Amino acid sequence: MVLRITALLVIQFFVAAVAIAAPPNFLFIIADDCTFRDLGCYGGQAHTPNIDRLATEGMRFTQCFQAAPMCSPTRHNIYTGLYPVKSGAYPNHTFVKEGTQSVVHYLKPLGYRVALSGKKHIGPAKAFPFEYSGSNNPDLQVIDKLFAECRKADTPFCLFACSNEPHTPWDKGDPSQYDPARVRLPANFVDTEQTRADMVRYLAEITYFDGQVGACLTLLAKHGLAENTLVLVVSEQGSSFPFAKWTCYDSGLQSALIARWPGKIQPGATSDALVEYIDVLPTFLDAAGAPPVDEIQGRSLLPVLRGERREHKQYVFGEMTTRGIINGSDHFGIRSIRSARYKYIVNFTPEVPFRNACVQSPAFQSWQRAAKAGNADAFERVRRYQHRPAEELYDVEADPLEWNNLADDPQLAGVKQRLQRELQAWMKEQGDEGQDTELAAFEHQGRNRAKKGKVKKES
Repeated sequence: MVLRITALLVIQFFVAAVAIAAPPNFLFIIADDCTFRDLGCYGGQAHTPNIDRLATEGMRFTQCFQAAPMCSPTRHNIYTGLYPVKSGAYPNHTFVKEGTQSVVHYLKPLGYRVALSGKKHIGPAKAFPFEYSGSNNPDLQVIDKLFAECRKADTPFCLFACSNEPHTPWDKGDPSQYDPARVRLPANFVDTEQTRADMVRYLAEITYFDGQVGACLTLLAKHGLAENTLVLVVSEQGSSFPFAKWTCYDSGLQSALIARWPGKIQPGATSDALVEYIDVLPTFLDAAGAPPVDEIQGRSLLPVLRGERREHKQYVFGEMTTRGIINGSDHFGIRSIRSARYKYIVNFTPEVPFRNACVQSPAFQSWQRAAKAGNADAFERVRRYQHRPAEELYDVEADPLEWNNLADDPQLAGVKQRLQRELQAWMKEQGDEGQDTELAAFEHQGRNRAKKGKVKKES
């Protein structure tokens, strides 16, 4: 009996030692301008068999958010674990403050190879010393080689596979699998022929992205790495259709998040916990056995992933800066706070028309033509997009597209005041001075500054 107990203890010690000697790998796959609602496993009409299957193998989050509805701030947000104003990377085509550290600085000393394949949109280079490959999309040959080398050398990896899809111009994928006459348009869209044609091309490109996800997962399995790899797939900010990207509505800030980690995450699980992109980095560090880093603002998701906790945060936050983007308002700053039920938005300059590249899109222009032709529904949607009140308050449970503004509802005055206080406290913690921070945006887009001090505007 004693011998059996001793043998059992030896086996348990050996298993524990092997576990310690084999830290998990991390594979993070991100889309570009994809509204989470359009993915199949989120009730959308895009054909996404690989993503849908991944959701059955892991956990699907229903309330994941990023802090800014634009590409560059979002990616800095993920890699640093910092909110945009705190890191300095809050406008688009931006860069972090001097001395800011990223996931590479945290994981490389732990023995990880930290790589990024595909879209970059980050700076400066010394703050993000990844092993880079690809241009705007993941390079599958390089990823295959990375996996093979890491498997052979028994070296853990952290790979960010960054797609450029379904970002416009929506020229990838097979649109023929979608019928423009039968696609469903969101209730806050104007039903025009152009909108339907664009929706078909957009959905086809989501399917193309799904193929990239499938290819990455296939390579992971090919090299026998799937069992010890935490996989995260996210959809990034919403599409460039109206009321999504460039806005602080849920269609702009909310993201799909699917996590798979065999043996650690229950297959087919769903989590309603409020989580944010800044939680990705501390999750990786926690899973790798590293101690918490005080400077990082996110919080590890491991207790949620393991099913130990059902809640994570009480509030999530958002910000939008139009200064320095294509056709953007010279200054139209937006800040938001969201609880599980309510969203509060403050628009710093409601007297200024809200503009960005979306208003020059063929779909939005077709809305404008319909409005001018006397379509009252189109007129209201065009007006709502370009003219915002100083405050907005929505019951996102009852009104997920945030159409019924309750900011002046006396019955919700207490809710609004509480959210106001929490948002103001968060802004103060970030060093966010509101309109003054908006006007200083050009100072954080230095690499786009022309010789005479003008800023090259980009989407």
